[in-house]
Amino acid sequence: MKVLVTGGAGFIGSNLCEHLLSQGHKVRCLDNFATGKSENILPLLANYPSTFELMVGDIRKMDDCCKAVDGMEYVLHEAALGSVPRSIKDPITTNDVNIGGFLNMLVASRDAGIKRFVFAASSSTYGDSKSLPKVEDVIGKPLSPYAITKYVNELYADVFSKTYGLEYIGLRYFNVFGHRQDPFGAYAAVIPLFVKKFMAHESPVINGDGEYSRDFTYIDNVIQMNLLAITTTNPNAVNQVYNTAFGERTTLNMLVGYLKEFLSEYDSDISNVEVVHGPNRQGDIPHSLACIDKAKALLNYEPKYSMRDGLREAVRWYWENI
Repeated sequence: MKVLVTGGAGFIGSNLCEHLLSQGHKVRCLDNFATGKSENILPLLANYPSTFELMVGDIRKMDDCCKAVDGMEYVLHEAALGSVPRSIKDPITTNDVNIGGFLNMLVASRDAGIKRFVFAASSSTYGDSKSLPKVEDVIGKPLSPYAITKYVNELYADVFSKTYGLEYIGLRYFNVFGHRQDPFGAYAAVIPLFVKKFMAHESPVINGDGEYSRDFTYIDNVIQMNLLAITTTNPNAVNQVYNTAFGERTTLNMLVGYLKEFLSEYDSDISNVEVVHGPNRQGDIPHSLACIDKAKALLNYEPKYSMRDGLREAVRWYWENI
């Protein structure tokens, strides 16, 4: 296959590029390095010189999008400005990238005759819905500018399917974690941030009482979902949105316990590091748990890594690399 991965130098994107290349596919990475990192893809450029191509460009520029899709068959659209707090601080840029850039990619993909457009949706779309587990057809009102942008993506994809015949699959990611997720950025996700703090014998700050819960999802499960999305031949599976998760809920207090357990295997003093509790974070959903029955039924999704299994792998990677 010939696959364009937008945001291919980012955490999820670079893992997708690596897996596709290892399977013998041709991959083009589009990234402007606003949040992506060159070190994520330099090994790919060295190891796959004939099948991996880097294009530096911005999805907010239509010309870049058209050049990126030229000659490609499939699009894995990962490029976005993530983070709820970032979107609250700067909603305009989040909107420009996540909606304007998304629309550019849809138009470019339509015009290039892309076979299927697979994109990163978000569990933030469930908003203030209190139902658990989260089922694809039952959502609430968004709680942040970021959540609005990701829901609008789903609406646009559906309209392009019905109006222009562009096949799509949206993957609502639930708190993805794993190797290459950056612990140093201003908007670092909770797992790499806590790992970094514990490794430095510093106290991580839990927002609230620690009983908020998440369906933490290991990167290899996400890779599996993306591959299923671009290869499925089930006509009922396309033009759909799917929860992409493991289907298990973990509180932040439980997460801290697991991290101490796994990191203490490398440094026993980490077990004595205390945590600090701060105020709840604006825009956060209290609880998140995915129902993955739809993905199992239509895409034959079978996640291989539980949260604990994935966390043990992630901790090993961080210990060796940071």
